[in-house]
Amino acid sequence: MKRLRNLAAAAAIAVSGFAFAAQAYAADIVDTAVAAGNFKTLVAAVQAAGLVDTLKGAGPFTVFAPTDEAFAKLPAGTVETLLKPENKDKLVAILTYHVVPGKVMAADVAGKELMVKSVQGSEISVNGKDGVMVDQAKVIKADIVTDNGVIHVIDAVIMPKM
Repeated sequence: MKRLRNLAAAAAIAVSGFAFAAQAYAADIVDTAVAAGNFKTLVAAVQAAGLVDTLKGAGPFTVFAPTDEAFAKLPAGTVETLLKPENKDKLVAILTYHVVPGKVMAADVAGKELMVKSVQGSEISVNGKDGVMVDQAKVIKADIVTDNGVIHVIDAVIMPKM
């Protein structure tokens, strides 16, 4: 009888452990970008700008996330200059230009041309007629859903008028 109780207890623990392991939790925007591995420059910029807590907040946010390769297309020294403390305001403006309030999925803009207001305050041109373009950047991977929004990977850094 004791052996049967131990076996039942072990089964209950195994089942409850399985149920816990089976629950999938998406990460927030920052954790998702870090885990992806190809947004090291973006994450460093978000940290330097003091925007980590904001992008870990409730949201929802839509982030047009340039890859490391997108940042590498900028003129030499641009990223290093922007990461300096004295350029924090400019860095914040550039990064918040890549963020739109709310959760906008690719299907929401498919077949449309529109202007959307960024968190920075300027409008971003979105063209969903042949794939999706935001300003002059192409969305190369869309709809990466996170706990607090969605990420669309872009192939260039977009810049607000300053």
